[in-house]
Amino acid sequence: MRKIEIRSGSVTAVATLHANPTADAIWAALPISARVNRWGEEIYFEIPVQLAQAEDARDVLEAGELGYWPVGHAFCIFWGPTPASRAGEIRAYSPVNVFGQLEGDPRAFDSVSGGAEIEIERTE
Repeated sequence: MRKIEIRSGSVTAVATLHANPTADAIWAALPISARVNRWGEEIYFEIPVQLAQAEDARDVLEAGELGYWPVGHAFCIFWGPTPASRAGEIRAYSPVNVFGQLEGDPRAFDSVSGGAEIEIERTE
């Protein structure tokens, strides 16, 4: 089971990666440092990975899911409604390749603002 650590400001979170090609590509690109963009209760940032949309890509997510947005070559963390959400859902701008799940409370990312630095690395 592959795990990553995500750090931004006072937030540190661990996530488990799925066994799929998107997770494989992101794992191979680690470590990653970037500045985040915020879109409702989602943060996203461009990463050095270029993949096509997966056959099982989707735009409705669960809290704590990690997605790769092919349009923007972006790593996305979802934990609540976005401007595209309808009542009671978490909706990405367009379909993302889901590749992982945060452990613990994803609401910790409420405190991460646009422009904040984020670092992602492998954990043991």
